Amino acid sequence: MKQKELSIWLKVIIVGTGLCGLAIYAGIIPHLIGYIVQAGAMPSGYIIPWLIAIWISAIPCYVVLVIGWLVAANIGKDNSFSMANAKHLKWVSIIALIDVAYFFTINCVLFLLDMSHPFVMVTALVICFMGTAISVCAAALSHLIEKASKIQEENELTI
Repeated sequence: MKQKELSIWLKVIIVGTGLCGLAIYAGIIPHLIGYIVQAGAMPSGYIIPWLIAIWISAIPCYVVLVIGWLVAANIGKDNSFSMANAKHLKWVSIIALIDVAYFFTINCVLFLLDMSHPFVMVTALVICFMGTAISVCAAALSHLIEKASKIQEENELTI
Protein backbone atom coordinates (compact mmCIF):
# COMPACT_ATOMS: atom_id res chain seq x y z
CA MET A 1 0.00 0.00 0.00
CA LYS A 2 1.33 3.40 -0.96
CA GLN A 3 1.62 6.27 1.48
CA LYS A 4 -1.21 8.20 -0.18
CA GLU A 5 -3.56 5.20 0.01
CA LEU A 6 -2.63 4.60 3.64
CA SER A 7 -3.30 8.25 4.42
CA ILE A 8 -6.75 8.04 2.82
CA TRP A 9 -7.60 4.86 4.74
CA LEU A 10 -6.47 6.43 8.00
CA LYS A 11 -8.60 9.50 7.34
CA VAL A 12 -11.64 7.31 6.56
CA ILE A 13 -11.06 5.43 9.82
CA ILE A 14 -10.73 8.73 11.72
CA VAL A 15 -14.01 10.03 10.28
CA GLY A 16 -15.69 6.69 11.05
CA THR A 17 -14.36 6.77 14.59
CA GLY A 18 -15.66 10.31 15.02
CA LEU A 19 -19.11 9.27 13.81
CA CYS A 20 -19.12 6.20 16.08
CA GLY A 21 -18.10 8.43 18.98
CA LEU A 22 -20.94 10.79 18.16
CA ALA A 23 -23.39 7.86 18.18
CA ILE A 24 -22.01 6.65 21.51
CA TYR A 25 -21.90 10.04 23.23
CA ALA A 26 -25.20 11.35 21.83
CA GLY A 27 -27.27 8.16 21.69
CA ILE A 28 -26.00 5.10 23.50
CA ILE A 29 -24.75 6.71 26.73
CA PRO A 30 -27.93 8.76 27.36
CA HIS A 31 -29.94 5.60 26.64
CA LEU A 32 -27.85 3.56 29.10
CA ILE A 33 -28.17 6.23 31.78
CA GLY A 34 -31.94 6.23 31.18
CA TYR A 35 -31.95 2.45 31.57
CA ILE A 36 -30.05 2.70 34.87
CA VAL A 37 -32.61 5.26 36.09
CA GLN A 38 -35.53 3.02 35.01
CA ALA A 39 -33.96 0.08 36.83
CA GLY A 40 -34.04 2.18 39.98
CA ALA A 41 -30.27 2.16 40.45
CA MET A 42 -29.95 5.93 40.10
CA PRO A 43 -32.37 8.83 40.72
CA SER A 44 -33.42 10.80 37.63
CA GLY A 45 -31.94 14.02 39.07
CA TYR A 46 -28.45 12.63 38.51
CA ILE A 47 -28.80 12.32 34.73
CA ILE A 48 -27.68 15.86 33.87
CA PRO A 49 -24.47 15.87 35.96
CA TRP A 50 -23.52 12.51 34.48
CA LEU A 51 -24.20 13.57 30.91
CA ILE A 52 -22.24 16.80 31.35
CA ALA A 53 -19.29 14.91 32.86
CA ILE A 54 -19.30 12.36 30.05
CA TRP A 55 -19.68 14.95 27.30
CA ILE A 56 -16.75 16.93 28.73
CA SER A 57 -14.68 13.74 28.52
CA ALA A 58 -15.55 13.55 24.81
CA ILE A 59 -13.70 16.78 24.02
CA PRO A 60 -10.18 15.31 24.38
CA CYS A 61 -11.24 12.33 22.28
CA TYR A 62 -12.10 14.60 19.36
CA VAL A 63 -8.92 16.63 19.85
CA VAL A 64 -7.01 13.36 19.48
CA LEU A 65 -8.92 12.63 16.25
CA VAL A 66 -7.85 16.02 14.88
CA ILE A 67 -4.23 15.23 15.78
CA GLY A 68 -4.63 11.84 14.12
CA TRP A 69 -5.80 13.63 10.98
CA LEU A 70 -2.57 15.67 11.03
CA VAL A 71 -0.50 12.50 11.37
CA ALA A 72 -2.41 10.91 8.48
CA ALA A 73 -1.75 14.02 6.37
CA ASN A 74 1.99 13.74 7.10
CA ILE A 75 1.91 10.08 6.11
CA GLY A 76 0.22 11.07 2.84
CA LYS A 77 3.09 13.49 2.18
CA ASP A 78 5.53 10.57 2.60
CA ASN A 79 6.71 12.08 5.85
CA SER A 80 5.84 9.23 8.23
CA PHE A 81 8.98 9.32 10.35
CA SER A 82 9.12 12.98 11.23
CA MET A 83 9.62 14.92 14.41
CA ALA A 84 6.19 16.49 13.82
CA ASN A 85 4.52 13.06 13.96
CA ALA A 86 6.53 12.19 17.07
CA LYS A 87 5.32 15.39 18.73
CA HIS A 88 1.74 14.74 17.63
CA LEU A 89 1.81 11.27 19.15
CA LYS A 90 3.34 12.62 22.34
CA TRP A 91 0.41 15.04 22.57
CA VAL A 92 -1.99 12.14 21.99
CA SER A 93 -0.35 10.36 24.92
CA ILE A 94 -0.62 13.40 27.19
CA ILE A 95 -4.22 14.16 26.21
CA ALA A 96 -5.25 10.53 26.74
CA LEU A 97 -3.66 10.53 30.18
CA ILE A 98 -5.37 13.81 31.12
CA ASP A 99 -8.72 12.43 29.94
CA VAL A 100 -8.20 9.24 31.97
CA ALA A 101 -7.34 11.26 35.08
CA TYR A 102 -10.42 13.47 34.58
CA PHE A 103 -12.72 10.51 33.93
CA PHE A 104 -11.42 8.59 36.94
CA THR A 105 -11.67 11.62 39.23
CA ILE A 106 -15.18 12.55 38.14
CA ASN A 107 -16.32 8.94 38.55
CA CYS A 108 -14.85 8.79 42.06
CA VAL A 109 -16.46 12.11 43.02
CA LEU A 110 -19.87 11.09 41.69
CA PHE A 111 -19.55 7.69 43.38
CA LEU A 112 -18.61 9.28 46.72
CA LEU A 113 -21.55 11.69 46.40
CA ASP A 114 -23.73 8.60 45.95
CA MET A 115 -24.64 9.73 42.45
CA SER A 116 -23.34 6.58 40.80
CA HIS A 117 -23.86 2.86 40.75
CA PRO A 118 -21.07 0.35 41.53
CA PHE A 119 -21.50 -1.18 38.05
CA VAL A 120 -20.84 2.23 36.51
CA MET A 121 -17.70 2.61 38.63
CA VAL A 122 -16.40 -0.80 37.50
CA THR A 123 -17.14 0.08 33.87
CA ALA A 124 -15.33 3.40 34.36
CA LEU A 125 -12.28 1.55 35.67
CA VAL A 126 -12.22 -0.61 32.53
CA ILE A 127 -12.48 2.52 30.37
CA CYS A 128 -9.67 4.14 32.36
CA PHE A 129 -7.49 1.08 31.82
CA MET A 130 -8.11 1.25 28.06
CA GLY A 131 -7.31 4.97 28.01
CA THR A 132 -4.10 4.35 29.92
CA ALA A 133 -3.14 1.63 27.44
CA ILE A 134 -3.75 4.06 24.56
CA SER A 135 -1.59 6.66 26.31
CA VAL A 136 1.28 4.21 26.83
CA CYS A 137 1.08 2.95 23.23
CA ALA A 138 1.07 6.52 21.86
CA ALA A 139 4.08 7.42 24.03
CA ALA A 140 5.99 4.34 22.88
CA LEU A 141 5.13 5.00 19.24
CA SER A 142 6.18 8.63 19.65
CA HIS A 143 9.54 7.52 21.02
CA LEU A 144 10.07 5.05 18.16
CA ILE A 145 9.10 7.59 15.50
CA GLU A 146 11.43 10.14 17.06
CA LYS A 147 14.31 7.65 16.90
CA ALA A 148 13.43 6.72 13.31
CA SER A 149 13.30 10.41 12.40
CA LYS A 150 16.77 10.96 13.80
CA ILE A 151 18.12 7.95 11.91
CA GLN A 152 16.46 9.20 8.72
CA GLU A 153 18.04 12.66 9.18
CA GLU A 154 21.47 11.08 9.69
CA ASN A 155 21.05 8.98 6.55
CA GLU A 156 20.02 12.01 4.50
CA LEU A 157 23.20 13.79 5.57
CA THR A 158 25.37 10.83 4.57
CA ILE A 159 26.79 11.00 1.06
